[in-house]
Amino acid sequence: MDLGLHDKHAIVTGGSRGIGKAIARELAREGVDVAIVARNKADLEATARELAAETNRRIVPLAADVTSKEQVDRMVAEAAQQLGGLHILVNSGSAPGGSATATGPIETVVDEDLIEDFNVKYVGALRCARAVIPFMKEAGWGRIIN
Repeated sequence: MDLGLHDKHAIVTGGSRGIGKAIARELAREGVDVAIVARNKADLEATARELAAETNRRIVPLAADVTSKEQVDRMVAEAAQQLGGLHILVNSGSAPGGSATATGPIETVVDEDLIEDFNVKYVGALRCARAVIPFMKEAGWGRIIN
């Protein structure tokens, strides 16, 4: 399928495994150069090598924690610099393995785990969107997928 994304540049958070990795793979198959983001640098580097070999596209591994505004700002600037601009942001980050105590019956939810989950999935997505929008405006084109 041709989605008309050839030569676009993307950031995929949670890109080292699972759904984020699958999204990064499909974007690269569509001709997109992708910065994959997660906390674990070793996993990121292994995934970047795998996807680059598989798709023949540039896959840039960038370690960052989306709960930190400073790390998000640094990561987005680095992605834009290495890729030559930004057009697509996919927010797919979550706590590794999820959190069994952040969801479920209300009497089993642990407040601190719920707040951490919210900080990664929702506030982290907001931080990434806020940081990437100026680059999308500069490019005259952009898409954010949550």
